[in-house]
This record gives sequence, C-alpha cells and structure tokens, in this order.
Amino acid sequence: MSQNQKASSEVSLKALLEVACTEITEHSPAEIKELLSQDNVLLLDIRDVRELGREGKIPGSFHCPRGMLEFWIAPGSPYYKEALSPDHHFILHCASGWRSALAAKTLQDMGVARVSHMKGGFGAWKESGLEVEEKT
Repeated sequence: MSQNQKASSEVSLKALLEVACTEITEHSPAEIKELLSQDNVLLLDIRDVRELGREGKIPGSFHCPRGMLEFWIAPGSPYYKEALSPDHHFILHCASGWRSALAAKTLQDMGVARVSHMKGGFGAWKESGLEVEEKT
C-alpha cells in the first residue's frame, strides 16, 4: 500500500467517525451507570469474545459480537435474537468507542428507534472505576 493510499484510508475512517459522532447520542460511563437502572435499557457489548476473555465485562451487559449486530437485532433476520427486541434503548460499547459509534450510526440508519453508545468504551468505564466482572 502506498503512503497516499494509507493516508486516504485514515482520513476516511476519521471522517466516518466524525459524521457518526455528530448523528448519534453519546453517553459517559457515569451516565450509562445511571441509565442501566431503567428496565428498558440494554447495554450491548460488541467486542470480540477474545476481548471479553482478556478484559472482563460490564455486569448486566449483553454480548453481541460486532459482526452479528445487524443480524441479531433485525426482527426479519433468520438470526434475530428475542433478547434484542425493539422495545429496548440499546447502548453500545466496544473497547474504545470507535466500533460502537459506527455501529450505533448503522443501527440508526436501519431504523432502530433508541440507540446510543458509550464514549470511550470499556476503557473509559474501567478508568472511571466502575464495576467489571472478572474474565472467565
């Protein structure tokens, strides 16, 4: 890959993230901690299963790998998961907030009514000193 191609792809990723973050709702870890007390809020951990094994997870979160998110959340999909019914407010998180920002934007584009993400991801949650379930 030439230097010019590399610079182009970096700009594209940065632009995608900037657009996503202007069109979605972002919450701090402290805000999410409060939101989790509401019955209709579901925290979706979209990290890879290996990340969960290494780092642990947020108590009460539902693991939905990024690669399956659109398939598991769409009621018309053969892979739909009833746990992801559309009556939820979905809050997505990944490790640092990049994947979850793009994924939240994608779900919004799919027509999911209530979706947001955690700014800073799992790293920000841990840095805030909030509870983490140990790795399994």
